[in-house]
Amino acid sequence: MGWLAAGDRYEVALVEGRVVARSASVTGTASEGKRERTLPAEIRDRPEVVELQRFAEWLDRHAAECAAQVDNWMVSSLPVPTGLLARVWPDEAWQAALRDIVVVGEGPDEVGFLRDADESDGLRVVNLDGETVRLTPRTVTMPHPVLLPDLEELRTFAAELGVMQGVEQIHRATWPAFGAAEDGDTDVVTEFAGAEYRSWFHLSARATSLGYQISGSRIVGRVRDAGRVFTASVGMSDPYTEEKAWTGGLSWSHGDGYRSLPLREVGPVAYSEGMRMAAALHAGRTVPTDGAE
Repeated sequence: MGWLAAGDRYEVALVEGRVVARSASVTGTASEGKRERTLPAEIRDRPEVVELQRFAEWLDRHAAECAAQVDNWMVSSLPVPTGLLARVWPDEAWQAALRDIVVVGEGPDEVGFLRDADESDGLRVVNLDGETVRLTPRTVTMPHPVLLPDLEELRTFAAELGVMQGVEQIHRATWPAFGAAEDGDTDVVTEFAGAEYRSWFHLSARATSLGYQISGSRIVGRVRDAGRVFTASVGMSDPYTEEKAWTGGLSWSHGDGYRSLPLREVGPVAYSEGMRMAAALHAGRTVPTDGAE
């Protein structure tokens, strides 16, 4: 994006997501003006500056929305038309969210890190042999990591390639689904229960900042797993009777239902994402100043 005149003395531009100013270039020369450390007070309210700031805010929202959509495709392992990926690829925000996501085509060997998408040539991916190949399936999936059979191999190869995913996939924290040999009637996980917060407000703020919702006395996250919608719920202490706040046990239900499911009925993605939610809430707990638990 070029520089715009903002009055007689300054020019402004959007650089790395923020509005910056420099002294106006001398007409007829190639010299550039000196970059200002901060926006000069005399131009902060000028329409050129205000419009650039609004545009920067829109770009931030757009990038967040793109990342959220790709995250939803990945967590849900939904089929995504390759034509759609090709149409959005030229957009830098979409490209940042999609680049190096692991995609799987129609065959078991059609898997790799996404590097390009084109309406005429299909997708360009780097496979586990280190080769760049073209895939032309009608749709692809971006599997949740618990569904990737070669996850450890993908992680090792990604480290060798220096892959930095815009949406966390292969390095996403995962938990294996509840084993059949364990108590099949159990319907709650208490591994991350008892995390103490200074107040109900701090706990709820932590939850919403992570993208979860508050529903009554529960923190909830909804996950689509193999076509079924699960709601993972972490209990919260009563804000009206307790000065501090604590997390409770983790359970799952179908949709918006309240009946807890036996853990053996919870899908692998829903189980892993529920555990990820509970672990993230536990990680944000208040830690005593002496470091004691």
